[in-house]
Parts: sequence; C-alpha cells; structure tokens
Amino acid sequence: MFTGIIEEIGIVKSVKSKVITIEANKIFDDLKLGDSVAVNGTCLTISSFSNKIFNADITSETLSRTNLGDLKSGFKVNLERALTLNGRLGGHIVSGHIDGVGIIKNISKSENDIILKIEVSANLMKYIIEKGSVAVDGISLTVAEVNKNNFSIAIIPHTFKETILFYKKEGDKVNIENDIIGKYVEKLLTFNNYNNEKNNKNSNINMEFLIKNGF
Repeated sequence: MFTGIIEEIGIVKSVKSKVITIEANKIFDDLKLGDSVAVNGTCLTISSFSNKIFNADITSETLSRTNLGDLKSGFKVNLERALTLNGRLGGHIVSGHIDGVGIIKNISKSENDIILKIEVSANLMKYIIEKGSVAVDGISLTVAEVNKNNFSIAIIPHTFKETILFYKKEGDKVNIENDIIGKYVEKLLTFNNYNNEKNNKNSNINMEFLIKNGF
C-alpha cells in the first residue's frame, strides 16, 4: 500500500528478461529484500540490491497494463516505498495495482500551476470524478475537470519539479490507478444485482405463476 507521495526520482539502468534495474538513493535508507516499491505507481518487489541499485521482476500482466514496457536505460521513474503504519497518509490510498495507461493530450503551464489533460479508455473513465483522487504514474492527484474521454489535473510547481511529470511531453503514456474505493463500491453493487438476477431465474415464481394463482 502506498500514498502517492513520490519520495525520489530513480534512473533506469536496464530492462531485460522481465527484470528492471534501477539506481536510486533515498529509498535505500531502510530497504530490505522482498520490500515493495512503487515504480511509476506500479508495485514491484525487490529481488536484489546493492550499491544504490536494485532489481525487481516484472510479470507479463504488469507489462500489458503499464508503461514499464516502454522504459529504457536512462529513463527516469517515480519511486515510493510502501506505507508504514506509523507514517502519514499525505495523498490517498494507492494499491500499486495499475488499471491501465492514459495518454497526455495537452500540457498547459502557468506561473501557479501546470494543467495536464489525459485521455483514457471508457473502462477507466467511469471511475474518474471531479475533485476525486487519481494516481498518475504513482502521484496522488486531484481531478480538476472531467470530459467524455479525458480528464484534467492541476499540478503545483513543487510536485511537477519533484516528479517525472517535469520530463513528460504530449503523447507520452502515464500509468493510471483509479480510486480503490470506487472500484469496491461498484463491485458490491454489481455483485448484488447479479445474485438477484440469478435467484430470480432459479425461482418458480414468475408472471405466469402469479396470474394463474389470482395475483
């Protein structure tokens, strides 16, 4: 579990045979073998580390759902260690399980903020609500505006400079994790509807039965 508050920017050393190697600094303060680290918002497990460099395995599922497959040596990535029980939840609850990727359609900069417009598929868009939370490349952000197939986020200069958003350009892919609360609410509602429909199909009580018995 993560908070969406990026701790540092790491440098990709290599991506090969479904193993990513990253150079970092700050996250090594208390890093242990088997720890979870969010890389561009994607929860990965440390398989080995030494001299400020760590390795993590990447599954086929992860490659198909995220932008990690596009990474090359020298690319910068957002890094965050897993949340501890005595830590602050400065952003929002982020699982590190990416729902899909979005495409940056527009970047608008002003003195006070930077506006990113991101296009996503319909199955991701349905969870995006105005003033709601969304994780973009692991960064906890607030949705400023919602349209049919895209949404906008307003980023303060500090967040922009301290994350890889500073290096992004129009057309780049970003990892999207929708708010986990919305997904659970949807599951509960659709699960109940499914069970009700199933129970109704298995029941002998139907319109014909009711008419026949005087109802």
